[in-house]
Amino acid sequence: MKNPVRLIILAVVPLLALAAAPAAQKAETVEGVRIVHNAKGGLWGEAPKVALEIVRKIGDIETEDERVAFNFPNDVAVDAAGNIYILDTGNARIQKFGPDGKYLATVGRKGQGPGEFMMPDDLDIDGEGNLVVADPGQSRIHVIIGDGKDARSLVLKGERIYGVKCLAAGGYVGRASTWVYPMRGQATPKVEDMRLFRHLAPDGLVTASFGTLTDFGETLTNATGNTTETAVGPGDALLVTYTAQNRVEKYGPDGRLIWRADRPLEYGTEVKKKGRIDTSGGGVSMSPPEMNTCSAGIAVDARGRSWVLTYARQLKKEEQVQTSITTVGGQAGVSSVSYKTTGNTDLRTTDAYRLDVFDPDGALLGAIPLTHFADVLRISGDRLFLIDRERGVTVYQYRIVEK
Repeated sequence: MKNPVRLIILAVVPLLALAAAPAAQKAETVEGVRIVHNAKGGLWGEAPKVALEIVRKIGDIETEDERVAFNFPNDVAVDAAGNIYILDTGNARIQKFGPDGKYLATVGRKGQGPGEFMMPDDLDIDGEGNLVVADPGQSRIHVIIGDGKDARSLVLKGERIYGVKCLAAGGYVGRASTWVYPMRGQATPKVEDMRLFRHLAPDGLVTASFGTLTDFGETLTNATGNTTETAVGPGDALLVTYTAQNRVEKYGPDGRLIWRADRPLEYGTEVKKKGRIDTSGGGVSMSPPEMNTCSAGIAVDARGRSWVLTYARQLKKEEQVQTSITTVGGQAGVSSVSYKTTGNTDLRTTDAYRLDVFDPDGALLGAIPLTHFADVLRISGDRLFLIDRERGVTVYQYRIVEK
């Protein structure tokens, strides 16, 4: 049996210097919102103030140890004692590891009861130390108490909420669906009436909606173009990055947009081809839109800086993989689910990703180049985690080093 956790200590990775000298940022205020147009290079220039040091890797697609044989790992969280929890989505479980990376326990299992998952997509820890798991396939939020000794489920009525995060003030914030399917005999919701995010009370009831969608003029294109990743920062601010738009945003705890920022990209963000839904002939056929991918995640560090997992370039054909998710519906939602990834999953290294670092007011500070694939970004204290979800099926743990 292989060692379930491989400890690798490497040299500090320097922050990429994108310019010879700090570049000016252009900022303006529009209707009370700070708009920041960031110049190439960032404010740090060739004098980076931070670096990353690799600590360990947890999991590998080739492992023989079932405890770290993940299937589509989708999130990671750290408790007050430094224990690491990895949401092993495809196996419908949470794997707990100590601060030293050693396996400790398995929490949860596949099922439809309290503390049982079908399609868990996000993991967080609330103010009482409970694990909170979003399970949109069942339209539920699971609150797991005492490492699974007790659990309760909050049923979300009326819609599915994704990417649920805990708020220090109590309750949750999550992403609303951007998908609108035209139903016969029913009016299709207008884009201007939809909102991107939901505030939820501790019992799961929606208390507020906020965040304006961009209208691309077509249903599938609107759904793709308004896809976001989020993180909760100090004071319950919500930091947002858009998957297919050059937009990073910060919202206050009241849902008010505080600032919006962009940054230089080496590719365009225009819609190459709009999506299409055809309901003629009694059937339904769909063609997805063609858009470049700008980012895959966002996280906030202890100093209020926003780190955005950015595509430095678009993936080459030989680097691309695709995960198909097959579900079967039941009375309480999804009753079974399976994940299958196709493509060049043997490839581990790439220069297609970087971490863009923004100050608390939206100014670009600099960028850190990455050497491996990454699909998820999380930060806890001085620890930064990146998940290669589909290829190596690995969780990378780094230490943020201040200079």
